[in-house]
Amino acid sequence: MPKLGIEPIRRDALVQATIAEVGRRGSLDVTVAQIARTAGMSPALAHHYLGAKEQIFLAAMRHILSVYGAEVRAALAEAGDRPAARLSAVIRASFSEASFRREAVAAWLNFYVLALTLPEARRLLAVYQKRLRSNLIHALRPQVGARAAEVAERLAALIDGVYLREALSGRAPDRTAAAAMVEGVARAEVGR
Repeated sequence: MPKLGIEPIRRDALVQATIAEVGRRGSLDVTVAQIARTAGMSPALAHHYLGAKEQIFLAAMRHILSVYGAEVRAALAEAGDRPAARLSAVIRASFSEASFRREAVAAWLNFYVLALTLPEARRLLAVYQKRLRSNLIHALRPQVGARAAEVAERLAALIDGVYLREALSGRAPDRTAAAAMVEGVARAEVGR
């Protein structure tokens, strides 16, 4: 097995520290020094490995999106070709343990805010939204036909809305309740 160099280890430590600090504060009102301290390194090393604060935060969001994407792919592989199972898989993956925890939910809320002013964040958000919509449409088309895009938009908005509500709630996210709520709306849409 090849040895992992120090740079990937430090980058990962910075990403994890960024998620933790944003989650702890609930905002991007953190400094590179705070992130670096949590990661166990100097601010100069943090800047060296990932750049300015916005770049550090974008690296954290890329990590969150990468984990989310892997969870969706795994859930879809398990669901096979069954449309109802695929729809449920996309919804459940959206509220997985890794993605729907206090720190990640806070990062998502701040990611939306950052996308208002930072083009790279806006691009990453657009990629996420396009993939979510595509996965939903693919699962919905056999079930609702021509209404698939319309229903997918509603479900995607509901998923994002649940994240926003959880970020503002002050309580620990309830993954099971969140997924059940969205799946209930999906079943109602399919049954229409």
